[in-house]
Amino acid sequence: MARRGVMSDRLKFELARELGVADIVARDGDFGNVSSRNCGNLVRLAIERAERSLIQ
Repeated sequence: MARRGVMSDRLKFELARELGVADIVARDGDFGNVSSRNCGNLVRLAIERAERSLIQ
């Protein structure tokens, strides 16, 4: 059974743009060549956004 992602591809790409790694994602078509550090930063940004939306 395939797992469904929590974040939409649109949100992931938006966060990748914010981190400056969208060019890697666009070139390769996925996050496979994005460093683990940047993937961690992407998750951190997603969590920060979710927390802000809960506060508002």
